[in-house]
Amino acid sequence: MPAGRAKSSSASSSPPSSPIARILANTAWLLGGKGFGALCSIVYLAILTRTLGLKGFGHFSLIFGTAQALIAIAGFQTWRVVVRYGASHVHEKDWAAFGRLGMFAGVLDAVGAFCGCLIAAVVFFGFAHLLDLNQDYIVPGFLFCCAQLWALVSAPTGMVRAMNKFQMAVYVEAVVPVGRLVGAVAVWLLAPSVGWFLFVWAVVDLLEAVLYWAMAKRLCPEAVQMAHLKGYRRALDENPGLWRFFLVTFAGSTLDALTKNGPLLIVGGIVGTRAAGLYRLASQLSQALSKFSTMLTRAVYAEVSRMRVASSLQEFRKLAVQTSLIAGAGGLVVVGIALVAGRGLLGLIGGTAFEGGAAILVPLALAASFDLASVAFEPVLHSTGKAQLSLTARLIGLAVLGIAMALLIHTGPSGAAWAVALGSAALYVVMGLMAFVTLQRMKGDEPLQPAEQSSL
Repeated sequence: MPAGRAKSSSASSSPPSSPIARILANTAWLLGGKGFGALCSIVYLAILTRTLGLKGFGHFSLIFGTAQALIAIAGFQTWRVVVRYGASHVHEKDWAAFGRLGMFAGVLDAVGAFCGCLIAAVVFFGFAHLLDLNQDYIVPGFLFCCAQLWALVSAPTGMVRAMNKFQMAVYVEAVVPVGRLVGAVAVWLLAPSVGWFLFVWAVVDLLEAVLYWAMAKRLCPEAVQMAHLKGYRRALDENPGLWRFFLVTFAGSTLDALTKNGPLLIVGGIVGTRAAGLYRLASQLSQALSKFSTMLTRAVYAEVSRMRVASSLQEFRKLAVQTSLIAGAGGLVVVGIALVAGRGLLGLIGGTAFEGGAAILVPLALAASFDLASVAFEPVLHSTGKAQLSLTARLIGLAVLGIAMALLIHTGPSGAAWAVALGSAALYVVMGLMAFVTLQRMKGDEPLQPAEQSSL
């Protein structure tokens, strides 16, 4: 392969010199797009809640929450694998190896989507009554879940992040909030119903998936080639420990997503669809307030993986501490906004019927602040070959959430929200201790190399 072409595929224009500067720059790019997206989401959420009402929005929320739970179970989150192992290939400009890894991850995405559709069929046609779901929404809900599963293109997302092209991702990801907003307005004016809103959401997400693959192809045409599909065995040989890392991170992301979406389904099944609608809006608003957490996580994960192959241990530790301090400050801001303006924001978006969600928003914002403060912990554990420790921490957090949910759900959706906050607090403490001990046990000042995954 000509060297010039390899350089053209990977070169970035004057990136910031320090790791923390690169993280903040990448976060700024992502947050710029997501900030715009958050504004759009507030508008289309207002359209949804005011058009469908509390019960209709509850049905929409339960279907959407079920789709997210299925994605957690069947969506393999292969972007973490691509970033974890692809960082060294990008650093060495080995685009063929990077392509074999990325395309192998794409196959895993497709397998996960197919399995997810089978699970969705069982859930919607066999157990919809457990979700208190209207019979009219069973088929639309099933089709929506299938579309969501096939729209989860994790592999090209990982390829873009491994190449440090966060600024390009902003443009593609802007398609979702803009598309949903335009579609929501059209449905509101022409035929307002749960089914049509689901249809718009599905089409927009599928469009984003197509655009993500197209962008990855444009950024690195040497990597995104069908010919690399035949090299899956070689991809496994070139990336030792891949299967172990994949299984551990898949289990961890599944636990994380179930922690985030499970309470909504429990509220819907036990308390009812109206309570689910109230919980969903409060949850959505807390996620909007903590959007910085999601963006910072993506940027940190890519930078930590890059530093693992290109920096010293001292710089690695410094990055983890600096990131945690920045994220912790952001968490305090999220809680402050929820306390001061939460009730008013809920009323502004959904109307007076949703103002009662303030009691739900505060504990969910507290949970989001713990997630934000722990943003550097999991990337540190993953990049140092200790992915199984993050899985253990998530299991402990889920256990605390489950116990708290059983004790507090009788108080309604606010009890479920406090259970989520307690689970997040437990996860923060346990994973933080694990990351701290891991960094303390590392020795030397040499560049960090890819660590072999310890056995499960």
